[in-house]
Amino acid sequence: MYKRVYLSLGSNVGNRAANLDAAIDHMGALGKVIVVSSFYETEPVEFAVQPWFLNCAVGLDTEKMPRQLLSAILDIEKQMGRRRVQKKGPRTLDIDMLLFGNSIVKTKGLTIPHPAIHERRFVLEPLAEIAPQVRHPVFNLTMRELRDALPPGQTVRRLQKNSPRIYAD
Repeated sequence: MYKRVYLSLGSNVGNRAANLDAAIDHMGALGKVIVVSSFYETEPVEFAVQPWFLNCAVGLDTEKMPRQLLSAILDIEKQMGRRRVQKKGPRTLDIDMLLFGNSIVKTKGLTIPHPAIHERRFVLEPLAEIAPQVRHPVFNLTMRELRDALPPGQTVRRLQKNSPRIYAD
């Protein structure tokens, strides 16, 4: 049985757009990529002295269970050169599992929905673009409502050279 999963991708080392595109290509092995948001240039949060990120959101249909998907995501990050040297530091690729259908998961090393989704404009701008009416299973608010409730700040700029890519539905 397929579940719709939403992921956040980010890169701020090397060719950021190429890193995101390569990661999206790798996701074909995890299920069926359904939709990819525009790319957004975003200022770093928490550890601010580093290059700006390029971020996007991906809708993926997968038969994998949450832990299996997490393991596969970590493998993709590693294949693409991710080294966990500094917490919140520069990285070639970061993939976060935001939502897994309507599931709520709290285990060691995995919390779904992502515990900071409602605080991060760099996550909610691209996610609200591709899944505006999807509801957060804990807060029962849509991604658009969560985005609109954010306080000012966290610069996020949509790149005009691209637009959402819909693969299938």
